Amino acid sequence: MVVLSQPPALNQFLLLKSCKPTTTGIPVVDLKDPEAKTLIVKACKEVGFFKLLNHGVPFEFMSNLEKEALRFFKKPQSEKDRAGPPDPFGYGSKRIGSNGDVGWIEYLLLNTNPDVISPKSCLVFRENPQKFRVAVEEYIGAVKNMCYMVLELMAEGLGIGERNVLSRLVKDERSDCCFRLNHYPPCPEEMQALKGRNLVGFGEHTDPQIISVLRSNSTSGLQICLPDGTWVSVPPDQNSFFINVGDTLQVLTNGRFRSVKHRVLADTSKSRLSMIYFGGPALSEKIAPLASVMLKGEESLYKEFTWCEYKKAVYNSRLADNRLGPFEKKYAL
Repeated sequence: MVVLSQPPALNQFLLLKSCKPTTTGIPVVDLKDPEAKTLIVKACKEVGFFKLLNHGVPFEFMSNLEKEALRFFKKPQSEKDRAGPPDPFGYGSKRIGSNGDVGWIEYLLLNTNPDVISPKSCLVFRENPQKFRVAVEEYIGAVKNMCYMVLELMAEGLGIGERNVLSRLVKDERSDCCFRLNHYPPCPEEMQALKGRNLVGFGEHTDPQIISVLRSNSTSGLQICLPDGTWVSVPPDQNSFFINVGDTLQVLTNGRFRSVKHRVLADTSKSRLSMIYFGGPALSEKIAPLASVMLKGEESLYKEFTWCEYKKAVYNSRLADNRLGPFEKKYAL
């Protein structure tokens, strides 16, 4: 990933009609509900996305990190640029990847594996007060534990004997997990005249990892694509988390779970901050449908690949590409 020396012209950004926030079609799961595992599996099969309540992550951790992140993004551009361009970790702005995708966004991408902390991640922490690093570590530590619990409930709900069959992939000391702080500034004044339309902050895509855990502030912008192709706006909730099924989890479940397509539109008057933990397996991990979820005689829908192979393919693609397409098996009718 690279950062443009000059920001892209406004006409390079996509404009889309905004949707009214709706709760229709957006599953909600209470982690304290005795039926949580059943509800999680239902949501992952039908939508690939759900809102999580009673998650156990202290609100103090969320608000502290939000304050520190906003403090960073309010710095002069020259100071932020010292932590970029991303390689892939560090600070980035406007460009998303190296294949032509742009968005009304700036971001920090950090490695969450303490054994593989990147130089850019260390630079970000050195350029900021120590409490920024503490806020990141407290938040990620709590989110990881919640993520493991959700993955184990998924396994239980699928009737898999080994409760940790999914969570172990993310817990692995070699796991390729990362953490992203996305900041979407308000749209410029000249765009506010285009009523009913918004700049695209982050274009439509699916997440390649196993699972994504999102928390945002109180500004709207997130939209998901329902199975019927309808785009709906997800009402913001700074007290809750939103869980996305990733491409890798879709493969592991042989298509039972759906990797949800989503996008973010920039707001015309308020900034949006989102914090996303991406749970990925080790680079050498072989990805194929789990034998424990396959029915007798069921064919695999996907070719086996390593996470490293898929990650490279993703980096060589555009956001809206069907990234799993080349890994799907083709059967003669």
